[in-house]
Amino acid sequence: MTKPSGAEKLRVVQWATGTVGAAALRAVLSHPDLELVGVKVYSPAKVGKDAGELCGIGHTGIKAVRDLAEIVALKPDCVLYMPEQTDYDDVCALLENGINISSTRAEFFHPGSMAPDVRARIEAACSRGRSSLHSSGSSPGFITEALPLVLLSVARRLDLLTIDEFANCIDGCSEEMLLGTMGFGESPEKFAERPFYERDEVFNHSLHALAEALGIEIERFEVASEVALATAPVKLHETVIPAGTVAGQRMVTTGYRGGKPVMRFRCNWFVTEQLQPAWDLRADGWRVTVEGDTPFDISIGFPIPPEERQATLPNLTAHRPVNMVRSLCAAPPGIRTTAELPLSVTRLA
Repeated sequence: MTKPSGAEKLRVVQWATGTVGAAALRAVLSHPDLELVGVKVYSPAKVGKDAGELCGIGHTGIKAVRDLAEIVALKPDCVLYMPEQTDYDDVCALLENGINISSTRAEFFHPGSMAPDVRARIEAACSRGRSSLHSSGSSPGFITEALPLVLLSVARRLDLLTIDEFANCIDGCSEEMLLGTMGFGESPEKFAERPFYERDEVFNHSLHALAEALGIEIERFEVASEVALATAPVKLHETVIPAGTVAGQRMVTTGYRGGKPVMRFRCNWFVTEQLQPAWDLRADGWRVTVEGDTPFDISIGFPIPPEERQATLPNLTAHRPVNMVRSLCAAPPGIRTTAELPLSVTRLA
């Protein structure tokens, strides 16, 4: 596909309009370098609705569709691919037709961690279409790759990078993601039956991409997880999950070098602070500590008024993929990592 010049607006399709997708849609509509040309939805109830209606702003004239062929026919420069689950047939069809993909899907953070057959198929599609694919977001993404790369740009030795995350997930996630993807509201027994790779791959792929960029060889990753249960019913958006079901998830992903931890991501995700067992929880945010010859201890909080949380938190995940569109469209074909793309300098409206 011919790459657009830097002076041209890039034609963009928003793929999926859940909580994060709607935030991305608003970002595209206000971005000075991007032009929204289409919206892909899954729900029959959303078909034919105006893009502005789907994201809570004014009329745009862009109607939502479900058919892949209609999206391909638009010949966009880039699709913002943000569904709840990845469909590799759809991904390859877009790439083969010369459409770049900027995504939030965790499967694409580190090509070397992908199943070899899937990676080969996607890279072949990129080659045929002269297109590129990149995944980003807030976590994984910004906090596991972009910020560490900046912090470690002053280092010559890393002993241990530790990222702690605290997140009340209700305001930042759709109902479908909370219940279907993340498993909140399930019994601990049912939650334990979820394929472990779904929890395993989310952060080790991203950390592996970071390590590879830094020249660190990770010999293995270990993932440990535990859950806490709601002590009383909890309302999500519309659904109320009962007491005794999963309301807190803690996962620790650790990468080892030379038999010692060198990278660690530790998340605390919850939908209420009333948990059994009781957890020591903080307000939403991150703490990043670097041990080595240039140590750091950085805390990042989100000073968002309670009434604005639901509208603001999804932006943390949605905006980075939007801001990466121009760099991605100019990149060589293939699955591109954060370290392979230029620093994303945001063009504000």
